Parts: sequence; C-alpha cells; structure tokens
Amino acid sequence: MRSSLNLYLSLICIFLDLMVISAFQPLSVLPIPSSQVRTRLFVSTASTTQPTELPDSLVDAAERAAESCASFTEAAGPMARCRVDFDTSAGDETFPILKTSTEFMQNLVRFLSYRLVPGLQEMKQAEVQRVAEARVALQQILQQQEAGGEIDEEAKQKHIATLENNGKDPEQIGNPWQGPVVRVYFPDEGNAALARRDWTTAATDLPPCVQFSSCGGVQIQDVSRDMVVFFFCPKASESDFVEELLRKTESGAPNLLLTVFVNPNLVDMGVTGFGMAGRMLRERLLDGLTGTYYLRTLAWGALTRSWPNAYSIWQEDENSDGGYKLIRTLGYLPSNPEVEDIYDAANGGRGSGDGFSGGGPLDQLGDFVNGMMRL
Repeated sequence: MRSSLNLYLSLICIFLDLMVISAFQPLSVLPIPSSQVRTRLFVSTASTTQPTELPDSLVDAAERAAESCASFTEAAGPMARCRVDFDTSAGDETFPILKTSTEFMQNLVRFLSYRLVPGLQEMKQAEVQRVAEARVALQQILQQQEAGGEIDEEAKQKHIATLENNGKDPEQIGNPWQGPVVRVYFPDEGNAALARRDWTTAATDLPPCVQFSSCGGVQIQDVSRDMVVFFFCPKASESDFVEELLRKTESGAPNLLLTVFVNPNLVDMGVTGFGMAGRMLRERLLDGLTGTYYLRTLAWGALTRSWPNAYSIWQEDENSDGGYKLIRTLGYLPSNPEVEDIYDAANGGRGSGDGFSGGGPLDQLGDFVNGMMRL
C-alpha cells in the first residue's frame, strides 16, 4: 500500500513538473533539432475550415497520404520531414501496428515513389502500354489456337511473361536500379528481410527504386542517391539509430527531398522516460514533424486529416452518405479526451463508453496517471 502511494505521489510530482515546464516554454520559439543542420524547418498552418474526407478503402487512404506528402514537399522544399499516422485497430491491440499497417505502407511507398521520383511515371506508362499490347496479342493467338491454326509458341510465352511481370522491360528485370532511391527503414533486420521477399513480387507492383534497410546493426548501404526516406514504425529503442541515420542521410544525400516517419513511437516510458531525456528526444525528432496524413478509427467513427486540410472527426451514421457524418473540424490534432468530449457534445451528453475523462486539471491528472500506470 505504501509503495503504491509513493508511486502515485511520484507521478503527481512528475505531472506538476511537466505543467510548470510547459507553462514557461516560450510559445513563439520552436527549437531546431541538432541533427537538422541542413534541414529547413517548415511551419505549416492547417486549414481550420476545409474538412478532410474519409477514404473509400485502404488503397485510397494510401493514395491520399502520398498526395499529401508530395504536396507538403512542394511547399516545404528539399530535406523536409513529415509524419503519417495510420491506425485502423480501433483500440484492438491483438496485432502490433507494424503488422496491421503493412499493406497501407506498401501502397504509400508505391504511390509516393511514382509521385516524386523522376522518370518513374514515364516508365509506368510504358509498362501499361506493354501490358495492353500483350493482352491484345495473346487474345489473337488464343483465338487462332481455338480455330485450329498454327501458333507461335515462343511469342505466346513472351506475352504471358509480360503480363506476369506487369509489363516491366524484360531487359531491365534483374538489373540493379541506377537512379534515385526510395529507402524504407524497418525497426529490425528481420522485418526488412521479409519486405525484400514479400514486397518485391509482381503482385505488389513496387517500383525498382525502392530499397529496404533496418535501423539497427551495421549500416553499410550507400545513401548518396536517396531521394525519399521512410522510417516505418520506429520504436524508442531505435531512437539513437534513427538520429544517426538522419544525420548520415541529410549530410550525404544531396538530392534528398523528404523524410517520412510512419507510425513513429520514439518516446516510451520504459525506454526514454517522460523526464528530460524523453522531452529532449521529442524536441529533436518529433516536434519538427508536420503531420501530413492521419487516420485513426474509433469505436464510433474516425479521426482523419490530409495536409493542409483540417483534422476532421466523423461519426458513424447510417442515414448519411457513405455511412458517416462530420461532427467537427479542427486546425490541430485533438487529444483522446477532447475527441470523446466532442463526440459527447454532438450526441447530447456524455457516455461514449470509452472511459476518457474531461479536460479539467483533475481530470487531466487522472488521464496522466492512468497513462503512466499503463506504461
């Protein structure tokens, strides 16, 4: 009992310290990360009136996220940094977020690569043309075969191979890519190896510019051609590696356009703590990131945002087009309690059943203590 009381009092002290620190933090001063020497800090202003529509599918969400990242890059200039958050678990923690967001990540990497890497769009158009021509030629061969005529078996197999390879140039298959690189960093080498195996099949249609690496271990890859860098679900235990990779890439990749953090979890009570170390890490790695896309499903709806539009809270409603109705737009990312308060206000009172408390000081203290205890 005494140990529990001491822990509770310690958490209260930490909470009060954080409130004092935040109260005296100058609002007009945004710290520039030490590893961001060559990166121009971009401060974006989100629209508070233009809502963000919900995506029609996972692929549509990835395409919207890629377009938002590309638009942000055009506005911010080279060496920009942003973040994408995608969580459709609705609070179900059965599977890790890396697993549940893998398909989204594949499509995001594909769409953004074609959007930003020069020459890929033209290459894709040529592939589509080869696929169309192969389908027509193969259909003619099959019709000729059904009619009992003699066919060119070699040509038939060639057209079949073209369709199986999604129209890729047969002379380039197996040859290393020589152009700009889109690099995806995974938390560990095991996941990076799985991506090299599973993401490079013809079914994923990933462009050849994509390369896979891991945050840990010895880094031997050449980053001089990196144009877009993804950190996929980086964890607090990899924060030192992430900072080192950022310094290495931003100093050694002259054509770097964008670094995207996807579902970052770089501040963790068990690893970094919530004290000065955690605060400094947040300032160096997270505070300077612009949220270009956000989608989180809730028990009763969803919260989403596509840069530069507003954060939008949607509630399930079978009488509305698409099955959802918009209940609020905001120019900032609301906290969990604030989202629940907005839902309650839109539905005539409290009682969403998710257990979030209100926004008063004591309620905030309760949320803070509960969150710390869960960690």
